[in-house]
Amino acid sequence: MAYWLFKSEPATWSWAQQVEAGAAGTHWNGVRNHLAKKHLMAMQVGDRGFFYHSNEGKAVVGIVEVIRPYYPDHTDETGRFGMVDLKAVEPLPRPVTLDAIKADPALADMVLVNNSRLSVQPVTEAEWNRIRALAEAP
Repeated sequence: MAYWLFKSEPATWSWAQQVEAGAAGTHWNGVRNHLAKKHLMAMQVGDRGFFYHSNEGKAVVGIVEVIRPYYPDHTDETGRFGMVDLKAVEPLPRPVTLDAIKADPALADMVLVNNSRLSVQPVTEAEWNRIRALAEAP
């Protein structure tokens, strides 16, 4: 299993909306960055990801699961970009803020710290475990 981080502005698509989508989940569309596209293409069904609220809140707030691998994004008129489908798995007991992530030496090399603008990012297993620990997740 691989781990990822998905960034979304709460005013556009929030954790609450992801939860409301239920087990059927929803597509993660609108990605227009080639590196983020590469990450989407690498995803497999069952991979897990952190749901991160950007701009407002700036915190990891939940865990999602990839339920459909990469396929064409219907909102991309150029036909160059795609998307995956995600479902909410669980909220984090305690959101982990960007400030807390930046302050933790164990997370100094995390993509979120060094390339915060990338909307879809890989997360190492060590980073995954550390953020879950900071969130007090079992």
